Amino acid sequence: MSTLELRDVVKHYATDVETVKAVDGVSLTVSGGELVALYGPSGSGKTTLLMLAAALDSPDSGSISFDGQLLSGMSERDSARYRRRDVGFVFQSFHLMPHTSALDNATVKLTGDGCTLREGRRRALPWLERVGLAARADHTPEQLSMGERQRIAIARALANEPLVVLADEPTGNLDSAATLEVLRLFDSLREAGQTLVVVTHDTRIAATADRMISMRDGAFVEETRLTGGTTGHLAALAGLDG
Repeated sequence: MSTLELRDVVKHYATDVETVKAVDGVSLTVSGGELVALYGPSGSGKTTLLMLAAALDSPDSGSISFDGQLLSGMSERDSARYRRRDVGFVFQSFHLMPHTSALDNATVKLTGDGCTLREGRRRALPWLERVGLAARADHTPEQLSMGERQRIAIARALANEPLVVLADEPTGNLDSAATLEVLRLFDSLREAGQTLVVVTHDTRIAATADRMISMRDGAFVEETRLTGGTTGHLAALAGLDG
């Protein structure tokens, strides 16, 4: 099983008036088969932490490793390969191609890693089915609701069967029924041994995690370990039905 490890990670941004401590000395280990929820107000550093873990940004200090390999020691080519093959990133703002079908949006990482378009579509379609969008596969994002766009972004992130899933508010635009289905999907990924880190503002969603970590001002302020096992996870998911 794959392990994501952050040690004493710092990322600060200088503005005209102050230095923003986006991530301030954070350490975190997430093992395969574990879902960790990052919970906290906007501006607390959650999204920055995900970007660092995905090698989409570099820390000022500290170390980040995946399966024992330092991300900061990778070449740009190896970093890009890590993002294509090992990471599934669900962006809060979707980052979809506007004039491209839902299915072809979901194939982007696959075709970028050498798949033919035909093969990419074959592999991506089951993920559209799992998020309930197979019937909308030929629609472009402009023809879809915000919640449907969110589900395309989730399918795209999972189509390459990544070892680690990093999701930024993945259910923020979904109704309760769609939220429940996505969280059941995440639970199946966890059962398969994938590593998941999910940013959320919703305590109901955080309650489905193995650990819930509260962030404020770039630092961890509280960690709650949830010990319900699979039964507890499914009970928490069932609570979203009400």
